[in-house]
Amino acid sequence: MKNNFSLNIYGLIFSILILVAALTYILPAGQYDTFEKDGRTYTVAGSYHAVSSNPQGLSAVLTAPAKGFEKCADIIVFIFITGAVFTILEKTGTVNAFIVGTSYLFSRREKLKKFFIPVSMLLFSLGGAVFGMEEETLIFIPLFIPLALSLGYDSVVGVSIPFLGAWVGFGSAFMNPFTVGISQGIAQLPLYSGMGYRLIVWGICTAVVIGFVMWYGEKIRKNPSKSITYHADRKRLENLKLDSLTKPEFKTSHWMIAFLFAAGMLFLVYGVAKLGWYIIEISGLFLGIGIVCALVGRLRLQQTTDAIIDGARSMVSVAVMLALARGIVVIAGDGRILDTVLFAITKSIGGFHPLLAAEGMFWAHSFINFFVASGSGQAVLTMPVMIPLSDLIGINPQLSILAYQFGEGWSNAIIPTAPVTMAAIGIAKIPWIEWAKWNLPLQIILAVLSMLLLIPAYLMNW
Repeated sequence: MKNNFSLNIYGLIFSILILVAALTYILPAGQYDTFEKDGRTYTVAGSYHAVSSNPQGLSAVLTAPAKGFEKCADIIVFIFITGAVFTILEKTGTVNAFIVGTSYLFSRREKLKKFFIPVSMLLFSLGGAVFGMEEETLIFIPLFIPLALSLGYDSVVGVSIPFLGAWVGFGSAFMNPFTVGISQGIAQLPLYSGMGYRLIVWGICTAVVIGFVMWYGEKIRKNPSKSITYHADRKRLENLKLDSLTKPEFKTSHWMIAFLFAAGMLFLVYGVAKLGWYIIEISGLFLGIGIVCALVGRLRLQQTTDAIIDGARSMVSVAVMLALARGIVVIAGDGRILDTVLFAITKSIGGFHPLLAAEGMFWAHSFINFFVASGSGQAVLTMPVMIPLSDLIGINPQLSILAYQFGEGWSNAIIPTAPVTMAAIGIAKIPWIEWAKWNLPLQIILAVLSMLLLIPAYLMNW
């Protein structure tokens, strides 16, 4: 009898957690000194020193998921609310009306369909590049998956439009305050200086990612069986009932709910860009939108609370995944080996030719990102060390920052310790191993492209 092997993502993440715990018995413990500024903890360059080891045993391994849940509680609450609010919107009939209406429009004007992916992804990329849009994309995934399916694509395209759109903008950003802003502040450079070359980098990277998703999307439209989510999408399509498209009848409540949702998203942009909002504030806004939409859609109290509970329940598996993934970071931090890894990497890079050192910084940040999958978190950890290192080896700090952007940005889409990535594919119910295999060619393309884009920056002494 043939046994079909299936990789369990929960087992994989827990295995990595155990491996990292084992490394705390092998690697020497060490730490950099830190200081607090504007609510962030920064690393002090040149302050690395050995400390007493703190191996993480069985007790630490078993408590790491609970600690991980605590560390990413804001994101977990956010995805619970996301599931709840979209279930409310579904109960009002607005989501189905919007999807059927959009599908009907494209079925009558086929030429418009080719603009669906590039225009949508370009908007999300701008969001990532300008104000660091990342977690906010989770709001749109439940909407874009059925919309992509209705247009002949699959769930992978539905996830990629908002998630990879914002992701490429975030990784190649020209203004992102969480990466470019913090890093240039640490380097004491004028805020958002070097904008010209950054705009070129953003344009090239965004075009490459959009092209990749369009290529894949057209392949799926021609042969849906090639999709990695083919069987799951068949079931989703049955629920959409798109076999006989007729012009949808939009009720007044549908238009009002659509307007309220769009207005809420505009206010979200303002809140993030101008008021410094983060997950908690966004969660509150989104929950408020859901409640108002339930009132406009004339849902009874029992219907509303059932929708909230059902929507949150659908996200439990995602929450477990995030808690396990963040537990890995907890083990590495408590075991005092994270700074040891950073110190070893910077020491090895310092002996390279300046251009090779810049390339090495890109790969170093990609590796460190496994443990610190956060743009601002990695910036305050590594840039106080990398900026002085770039001065010592003779490269411009702008180049060091760009290498950090690429390294921190690209691998976020594939590593199992990235909370937003795991939440995105969890919402779509895409197995991580399948997503990783699908995303790997794009990772290779962007890695090569990043190394090439660092060369002109070095030659220009940018």
